[in-house]
Amino acid sequence: MRRLTLIVLLIVLSSLLKAQQTPTIGLSDSRPDFYAFTNSRIYIDYQTVIDDAVLIIKDGRVVNAGKDIKIPSEAKIIDLSGKTIYPSFIDMYTSYGMPDVEKPKSSQLQPDQYYSSEKIAGNWNEAIRSTYHAVEEFSVDKKASEQLRQSGFGTVVAFKPDGIARGTSALVSLIDKGENKAVLSSKIAAHYSFDKGSSKQNYPASLMGSIALLRQTYYDAQYYNRLNKKEYTDISLKAWAELQKYPQIFDVDDILSLLRADKLGDEFGVQYIIKGNGDEYQRIEEVKKTNASLIMPVNFPEPIDFNNSFEEEMVSLKDLKHWEMAPTVFAELEQNNITFAITTHGLKKTSDFLKNIRRAIEYGMSEKTALKALTENPATLLGVKGMVGSLKSGFLANFVITSGNIFDANTKIYENWIQGEKFVIHDLDQENYNGVYQLKIEDKVWKLQISGKPGKSVFKVFLNDTTEIKADGSIENNVIALNFKEHEDKEGKVRLSGWIKDQTFTGTGFLPDGEKVSWSASFQSKSDDEKEKKKDNVTPETGSKIYPFMAYGFLEKPQQAKYLVKNATVWTNENEGIIENFDVLVENGKIIQVAKDISEKGAIIIDATGKHLTSGVIDEHSHIASSGQTNEFSHAITPEVRIADVIDPDDINIYRQLAGGVTAAQILHGSANPVGGQSAIIKHRWGVAADELILNDGAQFLKHALGENVKQSRLPEMFANRFPVSRMGVEAIIRDAYQQAVDYKKEWKAYEKLSVKEKNKTIMPRIDLRMEALVDVLEEKSFITCHAYVQSETNMILKLAEDFGIKAHTLIHNTEGYKIADKIAAHGAYASNLPDWWAYKYEVYQAIPYNSAIQAQQGVTVAIHSDNAELARRLNQEAAKTIKYGGLSQEEAWKMVTLNPAKILHLDHRMGSIKPGKDADLVIWSDNPLSMYAVVEKTMVDGFIYYDKEKDQELRQWIKSERNRIINKMAEQK
Repeated sequence: MRRLTLIVLLIVLSSLLKAQQTPTIGLSDSRPDFYAFTNSRIYIDYQTVIDDAVLIIKDGRVVNAGKDIKIPSEAKIIDLSGKTIYPSFIDMYTSYGMPDVEKPKSSQLQPDQYYSSEKIAGNWNEAIRSTYHAVEEFSVDKKASEQLRQSGFGTVVAFKPDGIARGTSALVSLIDKGENKAVLSSKIAAHYSFDKGSSKQNYPASLMGSIALLRQTYYDAQYYNRLNKKEYTDISLKAWAELQKYPQIFDVDDILSLLRADKLGDEFGVQYIIKGNGDEYQRIEEVKKTNASLIMPVNFPEPIDFNNSFEEEMVSLKDLKHWEMAPTVFAELEQNNITFAITTHGLKKTSDFLKNIRRAIEYGMSEKTALKALTENPATLLGVKGMVGSLKSGFLANFVITSGNIFDANTKIYENWIQGEKFVIHDLDQENYNGVYQLKIEDKVWKLQISGKPGKSVFKVFLNDTTEIKADGSIENNVIALNFKEHEDKEGKVRLSGWIKDQTFTGTGFLPDGEKVSWSASFQSKSDDEKEKKKDNVTPETGSKIYPFMAYGFLEKPQQAKYLVKNATVWTNENEGIIENFDVLVENGKIIQVAKDISEKGAIIIDATGKHLTSGVIDEHSHIASSGQTNEFSHAITPEVRIADVIDPDDINIYRQLAGGVTAAQILHGSANPVGGQSAIIKHRWGVAADELILNDGAQFLKHALGENVKQSRLPEMFANRFPVSRMGVEAIIRDAYQQAVDYKKEWKAYEKLSVKEKNKTIMPRIDLRMEALVDVLEEKSFITCHAYVQSETNMILKLAEDFGIKAHTLIHNTEGYKIADKIAAHGAYASNLPDWWAYKYEVYQAIPYNSAIQAQQGVTVAIHSDNAELARRLNQEAAKTIKYGGLSQEEAWKMVTLNPAKILHLDHRMGSIKPGKDADLVIWSDNPLSMYAVVEKTMVDGFIYYDKEKDQELRQWIKSERNRIINKMAEQK
């Protein structure tokens, strides 16, 4: 009975829906749209092809498709002999029918905005637009739909590219009969990005800030779902929870952000579908490991038209190689079994779409994979595999009729049927008569050539196959008219009319003298401009892939090996000190032995006679190798942001610093905030993945800063309204942040002490990533590293830390540390100093070059850092200054850039000295490493030689040759 009631209800609802359709204006037409397309080749789906088949559609849906199908008498029969039918394409990443996004221009000065300007009970940050639904703003765009139909598309996903969380998209058909009929699904996918879009709020102001905001929103949504909703209402978080049931599509700008997005999704058990950028081939192994499906653009770069050699030098090798290799990305994805769909997104002209698809096929993608990426894959990823993407029974009647293989350059799309509605691209009835014909008029023979487009034919008549005679004419409805002069010096024209049958024109006409004649023109061959180029199935040559994909990338990745460095002057940084004519054995990335006259079978010998061997230089304070802003300067307290989220393994400074003997560095947040973000410690492993650069077994550090940078009182008035604006305010806000962390920690400890039964009745506290980072400092899982200049502020941070029972672990720059060196030592803090920087701003006026030596003599462990990508390449020379300014020994000076920073970073158990068991991070110098004449000859990290002076010279020559090759290739194509 219940089932019967449900059926009746569904019938009633169905009739009500029909009753609510747009009223008929004028006379109604209730005839069914019933068609049978016969005698064509039909692609039922990307892998099922049937010749001489029949397709039957009715009322916008496929009834049947195949061979030997009985055609209903009421169906209108359309003969498609010689034609091919494909399912219409699906583009799952467009802004079709959506209004433009008005983003703030970077040149526009805007006052600070800390909170959302939207008056809704929603998220505090207006870049979280989870309540947005594209269907509410969608409108049919006839011009855009026509362009998409001409490229074979029948269905697209329409979304608005605005915000970090962008709400939902709609699935729409490319018909022009109104929004209600066009929208197939009002909510089809959820969209995200790292771009905050039209939001004018300060936060986030960096890539790491965008990642942190997304991460916090995931946690906030989990917390909101645990509430009984009486505490407060947040429609954004409620909508966020709804978004999670749809396919999750993430937009990124490059391959590194693709990997970042996937890593973020993994934290919360979300597998994003990622809209790529076309550079995935550069790190294809890493892409494969994500298990992500991709949406791929075909907006290949155009060859650059260089006007002069100066312009050539301004273009990077990476950009030159990407121009050449970009079309290979689809073949690489196919070879690695990575699922992808193809989009028109990013194309300047939609009409270039099929041309670029053909180019991708030329570079190795199979036609089968191309068709799958345009039909089944997007349908499957969107969860509408039973609606579009195929011509099986019950599917929407979305299909294109072509003259042949849709991926051939000469193939025409005649019609695109969408939901059973015909859209004419080219006239199906206009045959293509192009070719070479033998023209006979009575006993005379000419050659007739027809070219051009149907309806706009171009005629040429040749005498003796060489002499061209001007001709004009037309072909309409299989009837030809042709006029030409038999000889230029004779009056009058030959005037012919006729019709075609079986590739032969026949008819009658008149000679210039009026004599009536019979004539014929029989087809001989395709004309030269109509003949397809013979395909030899050879993929165009491209240069080699390099690691990383830029200048000084390796053609072959370095391999770890067993090395024996012989006869070196070894700077051990251990009790042995500097020892001469010693050998060092390295295996499996570790130092195995330090002794004289080592003999080891199978080891690669490196003769270091007359040279110096040291442990690698460690830069305790660096800002290289990070993407998208060093500072999250929008808020004063931002410990939730993480440099580890934005590591850039392709930063050329990694290689340049290897050439200066640097093997590791701490990458710090900038100094715009009293409490900034979490740092990352990296090894200079040139050419590896971002995550493989990061050291995970050392201490964690949280950036703090004091003084001029953070109080911002020198900024224009419209910007200087972020608290604090005074030095005492800086202390107050840091103290307040830690007090909040103390309270947060108490709240969690109280919850964790509850029994299981009590926990079940108690709402788990909200995870606050800002507080989590500060609690880590309170619990000494992480440590303060603090930018400080004047001694008064240094004193302040020491006392503040002590008030909370912790240490101000590292004092950065510390230019007035010499004034309170005894207090720094008593506190147990470390110093990471600039060697002799002075007077570049007011608070550095009392800096002295003796600073580091004075602190060292007071028992402070001192490191010398760069805070500068270029200076890091000569930290050896910066360390040497402490010998002149303070009288330190060579060994004491050298430790300031090797062992001491290792101690500060809690990594001295594996780095900073040459001792069996430590990492094989070694540098061979041509001279005493503290000499300004010393040159790095080899730099080894974990037993891999990442820099070799001799190979560097070879790389330079290869780069020069490769650039020249590609530029010449560009010139040929232009």
